[in-house]
Amino acid sequence: MKRILFQLDADRLPSAFDRVVGYDGGADHVVSYGGVEEGDVQGLVHGAIFTRGPKDLAHTAIFIGGSDVGRAERLLEAVREAFFGPFRVSVMLDPNGSNTTAAAAVVKLVRAIGGEVAGRRAVVLAGTGPVGRRAAGLLARLGARVAITSRVAERAREAARRIHERFGAEVEPVPVSGAAEVGRVLEGAELVLAAGSAGVRLLPESAWAGCRGLRAVADVNAVPPLGIEGVEATDDGEERGGVAAFGALAIGGLKMKVHKAAIADLFRSNDRILDAEAIYDLAATI
Repeated sequence: MKRILFQLDADRLPSAFDRVVGYDGGADHVVSYGGVEEGDVQGLVHGAIFTRGPKDLAHTAIFIGGSDVGRAERLLEAVREAFFGPFRVSVMLDPNGSNTTAAAAVVKLVRAIGGEVAGRRAVVLAGTGPVGRRAAGLLARLGARVAITSRVAERAREAARRIHERFGAEVEPVPVSGAAEVGRVLEGAELVLAAGSAGVRLLPESAWAGCRGLRAVADVNAVPPLGIEGVEATDDGEERGGVAAFGALAIGGLKMKVHKAAIADLFRSNDRILDAEAIYDLAATI
């Protein structure tokens, strides 16, 4: 029986990237819908699940993407509400690659310090965006003491509130407006993740080089100038001044493996919901 992946995307044009990875992850057919709204979901889901008996539904799965994380999360909730009894399929949520990228970055950082982050201080720079919020939530879930930064205090507080709602974990919102303030935020930190926009430098080398206790840094920005000065995009655990460094290309390589593995995982049963936590747990096995 053919493995069919239904791609639901709130954007007008469904992501070509996600469609290609759907095929590379093991789907025989990817059926893509763009401009999907919550009211459209039930009909699409029922059309997907009623054509096959419960024993065959593991061969059908749903991927929810798009550029707007909030809209994607609402689509996921609508999908779950459309299921009933045995009539359900596995679902993956990865809008803008936020879950797979965050999972890959956190796995890199955790492995760099031997796999135990409970009680350690972690700082997520520009932690108000999709990747930053999920990475902060995943680190907090593992027991780290997490701080997130933003140039706007209210954005930092709002992101901290959303992380608490989503992951049930407290993170510290810290407004920063310059290199001096970033340096103070790093005091006592062992892990740093730069999760800012492409081409935006968040951390000058002078602020982290020689930072006492710092053990690993990671940057998801591959567009010059990079988010962390002194880290190369290709770094994959290279030591930079005694600190393990991870660049965007190394993180992206693992992200792609995680994305493909998650697609394959969807077709192993009909009851999987692959959101940030499940995707991280999968990433940790790769």
